[in-house]
Amino acid sequence: MKKVEELATQSLKMAARNEQMKHVVQRSTELYPLLWRAAKRYVTGERRQDAIAAAHTWLSENYQISIEFIGENTTNFFECQRAKDEFLQLIGEMGELALEQTISFDLSHIGLSISAELAYKHLEELAQKAQMYGITLMISMEESTKTDAILTLYKKIAPHYPNVGITIQVHLYRSEVDLQELIQYPGKIRLVKGAFQEPKYIAMARSKELNHRYLQYVEQLVNANHPIAIATHDNFLINELEQRQYLYKSNVEVEMLDGVQSELLKQLKTKNYCCRVYLTYGREWYLYLCHRIAEHPENVYLALTDMLQSSILGRSESD
Repeated sequence: MKKVEELATQSLKMAARNEQMKHVVQRSTELYPLLWRAAKRYVTGERRQDAIAAAHTWLSENYQISIEFIGENTTNFFECQRAKDEFLQLIGEMGELALEQTISFDLSHIGLSISAELAYKHLEELAQKAQMYGITLMISMEESTKTDAILTLYKKIAPHYPNVGITIQVHLYRSEVDLQELIQYPGKIRLVKGAFQEPKYIAMARSKELNHRYLQYVEQLVNANHPIAIATHDNFLINELEQRQYLYKSNVEVEMLDGVQSELLKQLKTKNYCCRVYLTYGREWYLYLCHRIAEHPENVYLALTDMLQSSILGRSESD
């Protein structure tokens, strides 16, 4: 059974990177609405207003929030410009509403797939406006082939804009060295296990060794009193970190994706830990949905349930 789950995970991750498959889904009048029913478990909606509305709901319950306009690997200059403008609009709207929260994004969404110069130009625009409103920007991590470029841009901007943070994938072997360098910068460090399918010589598989490594990195950041986002849905890691009393630390927050382990996050919130909900919006949800299912293959059952129930309810309402 474990072997079947591993194969399913690999297949879903490959499907997520398949641009042709994504375009087929986006253009299909049958597939798009069907899969959208499953995606809505993890995505607030296709518009900025959907994410803002969801943010208000979570904030009213004293959670922190992070919002992402979904997209990556954008190779068209005008689409990169459009994405950057959308993030500027998001920053402005959050600023006017006094939402001093976090906005997350991929550098390849705003220009890195075209050139590092374009990505940095757009990043600097976002960082400057975000700083005006007390908003944190969190740079996501992407495939290992982009790691050097992403870290180079982060190190370039971080000394000027401490409101910009960076994500580290624990499963990459190189991350041990990267962490030692990044801890010297002021920005928050977001720790994730790593969702991308990587060669075995570059990244370790999900294992006890990976869990140990994750705990080790958290310990280093806690001891250094460095701002850290513990971005995981792993019950074992959360329990272990709680036993070590790291979650009480003022420099530590727990971050989980909307629609994943909501009950666990609620339990942590009742203990007065700092809890952040990761909210997404936009039409580029195909890859995001694939990754959510790939992380836990049993989520395919939830996806099927969402699609079938919505379809049945829709027919019943129209009868």
